[in-house]
Amino acid sequence: MTTPTLADDRVDVGRSPSKASASARRLTALARAEMVLLIRNRSAIFVALVLPIVMIFSIRASLQQVDLAGTGLSIAGAALTGGIGIVLVQVVYMNLVTGYVTRREELVLKRLRTGEITDREILTATALPSLVLALLQCVLLVAAGAVAFDLTAPRRPELFLVGLLVGLVMMSALAAATSAMTRTVQTSQLTTLPLFFVSLFGSGIFVPLDIFPDGLASVFELLPLTGVMTLVRHGWLGGAEGGDLVTAGVAALAWTAFAVFAVQRWFRWDPRG
Repeated sequence: MTTPTLADDRVDVGRSPSKASASARRLTALARAEMVLLIRNRSAIFVALVLPIVMIFSIRASLQQVDLAGTGLSIAGAALTGGIGIVLVQVVYMNLVTGYVTRREELVLKRLRTGEITDREILTATALPSLVLALLQCVLLVAAGAVAFDLTAPRRPELFLVGLLVGLVMMSALAAATSAMTRTVQTSQLTTLPLFFVSLFGSGIFVPLDIFPDGLASVFELLPLTGVMTLVRHGWLGGAEGGDLVTAGVAALAWTAFAVFAVQRWFRWDPRG
């Protein structure tokens, strides 16, 4: 039995950066290929670029019929923060469910696993183009709010960024988990609808939770995207109490942890039989 020497330690330390750089190269190459496929998919581009804009105008029109007195929100503020929720649901979640199912059914995931790339790298690289696109759209929404709608820059940028990043990770993981129970690309349009509608009407995207009765609002606070929307909205517009932010953060992290566990436990790499 030999004892590790200082030389052995130096060798291990020296290898770490090379492993990290090799992982980064694999991620970059696969993510670049995924970006090319995304750009070539006209329906995916339509969903990612056009539908969120349409939905934001729909939100703004619906809010004109809602009494926002007492919520501390303007129509523009509620619509644009809701727009970030729309981006998370449509650009990240719905787009990635289709992406994961397509790669699985075409045996792309199975072939990738025969190489050096790890499972985590495959899932991350597949998600990266949608995540980058969603992040850019959120930046444009903030800029549009400041230029065209007289909204301030995020009052608590650290809170806004935390909410946005947690939302990106959560919706990516939920997309991978949802793909496990989606048999075909066509049925992905059905399996994504429950979370889409629940988030749209119960997580504060269309209308703030403050206008609902307390009991119903308490139930809606437990939905996956509600915590993220609370962090994003109050990080941008301010006005939240510490207790509300803690509750929102715990809920968002709990759903993210559950989604990651679901992916590790049930994600399918082979076509469903």
